[in-house]
Amino acid sequence: MDTKFAPKWIALLFLGLLLLQVDRAAAKDYYELLQVPKGASEAQLKRAYRKLALQYHPDKVTGTEDEKKAASQRFADINHAYEVLSDPEKRKIYDQYGEDGLKQAQQQGGGHGGGNDLFNFFFGGFGGGQQEEEVRKGHTIYVDLYVTLRDLYVGKELQVVRDKAVIKETSGTRKCNCKTKIMTRQLGPGMFQQFQTQECGTCPAIKLEREQEPINVHVEPGMVDGHQITFFEEGEPLVDGEPGDLVFVVRQAPDARFERRGHDLMHNYTISLVDALTGFSHTIDHLDGHKVTLSAAGVTKPGDYHQIKGEGMPIHNQEPKRGDMWVQYTVAFPASLTEEQKATVRKLFG
Repeated sequence: MDTKFAPKWIALLFLGLLLLQVDRAAAKDYYELLQVPKGASEAQLKRAYRKLALQYHPDKVTGTEDEKKAASQRFADINHAYEVLSDPEKRKIYDQYGEDGLKQAQQQGGGHGGGNDLFNFFFGGFGGGQQEEEVRKGHTIYVDLYVTLRDLYVGKELQVVRDKAVIKETSGTRKCNCKTKIMTRQLGPGMFQQFQTQECGTCPAIKLEREQEPINVHVEPGMVDGHQITFFEEGEPLVDGEPGDLVFVVRQAPDARFERRGHDLMHNYTISLVDALTGFSHTIDHLDGHKVTLSAAGVTKPGDYHQIKGEGMPIHNQEPKRGDMWVQYTVAFPASLTEEQKATVRKLFG
């Protein structure tokens, strides 16, 4: 390229990257995909990747074809997120300009490797490779997160105050990172004895302090009762180890109008006897406030069901797919009839 055009190309690229910031809200959040904070260290990224890659690897996931397909896509997203965040230059571009800015920068400088190559680099495939050293972790904390059915229908951002122990350095030193080693001692010709010995390092002394911090928990549309939302390494700390995880367990509060059954919603609706005999058209408010029409042209018997396609719950991670709504009708009979009304009924139906 002619060098006299270089400033123009640089300016256009910079302008393009600025414009791409507008669309960042719709792009994937790589930190959320790996379940790590934005300031995560390299070690945190590695541990998070190992855990999630094993969980979502296509060879490990069982279930329906849709579930396997969703896991395969999640596995690919996790690999790409780690590839970006573990590369200082790519991470810097992503933090400043988002996913679209990263794509434009990659188009200028080439693509990236496959997800399975990255997985095999860490694990050597399921059939072999170096055994991962077990990492000692603190306790995982489970917290029930109570939400409404409406929250699970439209989604909601909740702020929760987390009270946890934090390790702080204090004065003095202590023994740390102790490891047990097997030693062999020769007692005589052809005579050996094995014994254990412990080797420790020297670290600053520590103390535990309680701290409170707000955590934003994102409840996504379609989540189900019992769904677990994991915050990596936000659990209890472990001296000379890694913190455990913090897991919010979704708990749905009962709803007065709708009952959830899988992806479907059940609703009981009461109509008058006249409506049951002559037909009707009524509207009800859905969980997010939009109107749903219930109608019938013929006779509706008590206990009849009406299926309304696509008016059920969102299917988590499969938007815009939704379940159905099932409406069961209850007929409100009059408490009593006059003799004249009875005669009319006999004349009509007798």
